[in-house]
Amino acid sequence: MFPCISRPLARLPAKTILRILKASSFRAIPTCKLHTHHSFDEIPHRDLRSVNSLLASRVRCGDAAGAWDLFLCLHRSRTDLDAYTFTPALSACSALPHPQRGRLVHGLMIKMGVDSGTISRTALMDVYSKYGRLNESVKVFGEMEFKDVVSWNALLSSFLRHGLANCALDVFEDMRKENVEISEFTLCSMLKACALLEACSQGKQVHGMVVVIGRDLVVLSTALIDFYSSMGHIEEALKVYNCVDRSENVMRNAMISGCVRNLKYKEAFSIMSSMKPNVIALTSALAACSENSDLWIGKQIHCVAIRFGFTSDTQLCNVLLDTYAKCGKVGHAKTLFDSILGKDVVSWTTMIDAHGINGNGLEAFMLFNKMGELRSEVTPNHVTLLAVLSACGHSGLVDQGRASINLARDKYGLNAGPEHYACFMDSLGRAGRIEDAWCVFHEMVEGKCRPNTAVWAALLNACSLNRDFSRGERAAKQLLELEPDKAGNYVLVSNFYAAFGMWDSLVAVRNEMKKKGLVKESGSSWVTANPP
Repeated sequence: MFPCISRPLARLPAKTILRILKASSFRAIPTCKLHTHHSFDEIPHRDLRSVNSLLASRVRCGDAAGAWDLFLCLHRSRTDLDAYTFTPALSACSALPHPQRGRLVHGLMIKMGVDSGTISRTALMDVYSKYGRLNESVKVFGEMEFKDVVSWNALLSSFLRHGLANCALDVFEDMRKENVEISEFTLCSMLKACALLEACSQGKQVHGMVVVIGRDLVVLSTALIDFYSSMGHIEEALKVYNCVDRSENVMRNAMISGCVRNLKYKEAFSIMSSMKPNVIALTSALAACSENSDLWIGKQIHCVAIRFGFTSDTQLCNVLLDTYAKCGKVGHAKTLFDSILGKDVVSWTTMIDAHGINGNGLEAFMLFNKMGELRSEVTPNHVTLLAVLSACGHSGLVDQGRASINLARDKYGLNAGPEHYACFMDSLGRAGRIEDAWCVFHEMVEGKCRPNTAVWAALLNACSLNRDFSRGERAAKQLLELEPDKAGNYVLVSNFYAAFGMWDSLVAVRNEMKKKGLVKESGSSWVTANPP
């Protein structure tokens, strides 16, 4: 149970709470003050309803930092704040970093006696849920005297946000027992819960309720398309799509995304060709090109994006980067990367990976170093580190791989995880540095990083390549103990015994694999022919 924090805050004087709130305002985006100052000057002369409207509009426009500064100004200049003032302030808190904002606002609400209403408590539920404090969110819900459908939906969202789909289904059952009116949002949440649980039959029951209710078919049909697509039932998704008005872009985008997810590229391109291009549709289609290594269609989509002015969208450019990289056009990818104005961590990671998969490990390493030298304020994450380690490993750049781990730790506070150590140990093994690989393993264990199957597989492969039987057999044993039902692990172990001519051991491993009915998935490759 999470400790209750806001009640002790309520015992502080209101001025003390305000001072703490002011102290945290420096974390807001500084530029917001440029466009909120004029409104601040007028606040003392406006009625509360209008200033509440101004506060809510800042939140709706995505200016959480501006809303936060406006709330502080309101509290300094007025004493008649109500629940409609605090509700958008809480929404702003949930969009800004550092949880203490929401807890302090909650304490101030208790102090001013405006924390008992349904609207304010629903906003509190959402804030605590987004902060990862699910128990606090549930507690606020339990303390409500009157619960409307919005409150119930907030509780559903809280459980789904934390991956507790079963709890969400239980809440839905309680809603039906309490005769709470079911809204479109409720049904969309239920479809999401069914998808998480892979509960197709229950999802179809929700589909039946959608048909009975018959409201806002665009939203509900889009949710149904997402549900069936995530379940792999793309034909059912297409049936839903073909039975409703298909003029809405949001539904078309969902269907394109579903087709791409289920490898139905032809259907995805067919839907896209019948509509006016938009960023979401083009991004989904580019994902299909990337997975299918279809350079020809990818180039055409790039041209469409340029024509309609979509190349300013960073997410679209990131997928386009990936498409060029997987098609071997690293030069095209580099040109596109340099042209992206708002590069995010995905942009940098994708470009680093592009160099890596095309054998340019040194360029990937140099780009990783360059990432920290610029004033872009974009810092690498665990995926970025894995990409540069993979690039260095495939190019045999062992020392650069070690330098990358050190740089991530010393400069960004990014500690390597098991997947990073596995990648680095694999590159050491391939370079013939088996002792160094085991030294890295001991370093990892001493650093309280628990080895996973990827680590033991990397060590097993290193031992096989470097003729280290005793330690390799230890790695083989650990690998099979951690994942006894994965066919690929048995293949790795049998190949290890084959490398040492241990045929009896090899046969024993193969027999155990057959006994468990494990079959290794066959590898595949493809060739893309240029269009005539």
